[in-house]
Amino acid sequence: MGKFDLNRRQFLGALSLGTAHLMFNNPLYGATGRFSSVDPLQRVALGKTGIQPTLLGVGTGISGGNRSSYLTRQDKAKSIATLRHAYDRGIRMFDNADTYGTHSLVAEALKGMDREEIVLTSKIWTRDGGIPEPERPDANIVVDRFRKELNTDYIDVVQLHCMVDAQWTDHERKQMDILEDLKVKGVIRAHGTSVHSLEAMIAGVNDPWVDVLHARINPFGIAMDRPDPAEVVEVIHQMHSSGRGVIGMKLVGNGDLRDESEKIDQALKFVLGLGSVDMMIVGFESEAQIDNYLDRMEKALKEVS
Repeated sequence: MGKFDLNRRQFLGALSLGTAHLMFNNPLYGATGRFSSVDPLQRVALGKTGIQPTLLGVGTGISGGNRSSYLTRQDKAKSIATLRHAYDRGIRMFDNADTYGTHSLVAEALKGMDREEIVLTSKIWTRDGGIPEPERPDANIVVDRFRKELNTDYIDVVQLHCMVDAQWTDHERKQMDILEDLKVKGVIRAHGTSVHSLEAMIAGVNDPWVDVLHARINPFGIAMDRPDPAEVVEVIHQMHSSGRGVIGMKLVGNGDLRDESEKIDQALKFVLGLGSVDMMIVGFESEAQIDNYLDRMEKALKEVS
């Protein structure tokens, strides 16, 4: 695949106009008409997995780590109300991880809901730190615990969390093989990785084991695997063109842009206009925030379509 030929000043100027996504919309790097409608709650194909989440999903890992996140630290009733409101509005994808400590919270919030309508994802932490225990049991043991915590027979997507090493596909091969076996058995429907370096993302592109990638993407290079969005976008396009699912995260730079309305709109148009991000997750803190993003996304979809 070729390289992007971007003039940085032109790119930043396009951001100010909210049209930077157009710089990537050409036959090689973008896809017009990527989404079927301007509905932010439309079902989308997550690569070739057969899994169809809503275009917008809930990320539960706001300021997450050591089995704690914003949702677990604030008033429990408020967090459950926020998650239920997301469901009531039509969101059907809820992203978890062992490091967030949100499995039981999500299970309680979604109690009584139709499991077949919901896409549940989670992530295994294999590195040092991140979770309280020093032990790192094999993936089958961890996934069995996840299912109990989430009160579900199966999990749609289980990923290796926060891969940063260019050789992670070698180091994690045992766990990858275990997750593949769980997929064959129907315990999980797909597997993949969440990456925190461009080198790790490239390794994922080069290994067909990755069904679904969590990628940090926004037009400002904040909390991303490279400060230049073009470098990240090129690899995301490669992942998408190979038939794998791509979930966009860090849309507002890990919360850095949460109070900058114009930049939020620019980021939405940028990511939705790329044509290679299947869906995105946002860490919501309140019911009003969910309503706000649904309105913003509908507007952005109208503009990029």
